[in-house]
Amino acid sequence: MTDTPGRERPRTPAGPLVRRSAARGVTTLTLDSPHNRNALSARLVSELHAGLDAAERDTDTRAVLLTHTGGTFCAGADLGEANAAAGPTDAPLGLARLLRGIVAFPKPVVARITGHVRAGGTGLVGACDIAVAGPGATFAFTEARIGVAPAVISMPLLPRLDPRAAGRYCLTGERFDAPEAARIGLVTAAAEDVDEALAPILDGLRRGSPQGLRETKRLVTAEVLRAFDRDTDSLAELSARLFASDEAREGMSAFLERRDPGWVHH
Repeated sequence: MTDTPGRERPRTPAGPLVRRSAARGVTTLTLDSPHNRNALSARLVSELHAGLDAAERDTDTRAVLLTHTGGTFCAGADLGEANAAAGPTDAPLGLARLLRGIVAFPKPVVARITGHVRAGGTGLVGACDIAVAGPGATFAFTEARIGVAPAVISMPLLPRLDPRAAGRYCLTGERFDAPEAARIGLVTAAAEDVDEALAPILDGLRRGSPQGLRETKRLVTAEVLRAFDRDTDSLAELSARLFASDEAREGMSAFLERRDPGWVHH
């Protein structure tokens, strides 16, 4: 969840928000939307879908590396678009489609995280097959603090997270670092040098056959996909109802105005 509090919202850049490159069997998709901290705007999500589609068609691609520019991997939903969707469930269903698309993608998707991850951005990490985070990475589930819940992102996250840790961090909104994210299962590993840690992982994926990678990924993601197939509609409805509530309006206004919402006890 992000916006630019207290001043005019910066203009969206004219260039691509998701940059694509390919080398040695790996397609790299770089989130490059610094004006809103790589928030999941409609345009960024559309470009991410396009990048994944291109990587799927590329027979030389064995894996996708999802990375970012700037100090934030992904700040979550773009609050500037929170009420712009045509229907109340359009935004949560769009997020669910993106996350499920990554989970069901026939090639491994690896997250390279060297910055902050918040709210819906954690769902993006959870949807990836492998994630490595550096010392500059921090994480937080901030939904409860603005009056909503991590509804849609719970589908890729809850099957993979330590249940006690999920309860703590989703309820409190506390920040935690890369080693803690690795301990609770949000990321695969924490590393001082992310690229050094990723080198053997990407080399291992380059050695996989397309069929072997596809069918193995299908096995290890089956439980997560079942959660999407079972719960997407009900969780999208829950998300829409919460975002339309008075508490969420107060929570989002407080966030954008850099103040505590009215319910906070000091």
